[in-house]
Amino acid sequence: MEMSDTREIAAEPEVVYAALLSPDVLQECVPGAQDVTGSPEEGFEATVTQKVGPVKATFKGQVTVSDLVPNESLKLSGEGKGGAAGFAKGGATVRLEAIEGGTRLSYDVEAKVGGKLAQLGSRIIDGFAKKMADQFFTRLQEVLEGTDEDPQPEAEKKGWLARLRG
Repeated sequence: MEMSDTREIAAEPEVVYAALLSPDVLQECVPGAQDVTGSPEEGFEATVTQKVGPVKATFKGQVTVSDLVPNESLKLSGEGKGGAAGFAKGGATVRLEAIEGGTRLSYDVEAKVGGKLAQLGSRIIDGFAKKMADQFFTRLQEVLEGTDEDPQPEAEKKGWLARLRG
């Protein structure tokens, strides 16, 4: 399964780039993420629970970051095992371009699944993967633009968000 999309985010490329390398932001933005730890240099470990069709699984996996060009592009590659449900692996190449009012973020995603998940059929898997990518980048945009439904005043925002917004 492969897909591509573009989003315009009202934040500078440096802020978007830093957000993509922050375990706190990744945990906030990855649908179903329960725990994301690590660093861009050593990779991230994540625990994510998702329901795909009738199959619900908790995946434990690793994400590595490579091909880093500060404030311009990076590649995320990951693999997770969900026990009897099977496995999922894939990657995303993300490009950032400064535009008036913020950043144009473009991404290409590739994903593969195996085990029980693969038996669900490509239509269900492709739809699920597209939904996951869309939810991640929508949430990233909301967090960076401050349009999320967070009722906390700016002074009480999470420390990582305040640091990213500078």
